[in-house]
Amino acid sequence: MQGNLPPEAQEKVEELEDLQETAQKVSMQKQQAETQLTETETALEELENIEPGTTMYREVGELLVETEYDEAQTELEDKADTLEVRVQTLEKQENRVREQFEELQQELQELLSGGAGGMGGGPPSPDGV
Repeated sequence: MQGNLPPEAQEKVEELEDLQETAQKVSMQKQQAETQLTETETALEELENIEPGTTMYREVGELLVETEYDEAQTELEDKADTLEVRVQTLEKQENRVREQFEELQQELQELLSGGAGGMGGGPPSPDGV
């Protein structure tokens, strides 16, 4: 069907496809950030059950490096704060992309139905003029 579309409608379809791809990427990034945030919050909860003098290790690449309780707690809290901001930012981006997608979908629908006589036009008058 796309081959039979007017050029303006074809352009809108391509924009919709691009937005859909963007929405999927943002959704995946948000899901990854939410997973990391959950893991970080779980680590912070577990840290509350550990005595402050306990020998602890953190992962640095392929190595485990000894770390202090306070340092581990600070790093985890900072990471949680950063991830919370990241998730909120991605939610906003996800909403913006969704709104753009819906607007573009509406514009395409109007183009295909011949409704508004193109972009930016108002509704047709009752007498067709």
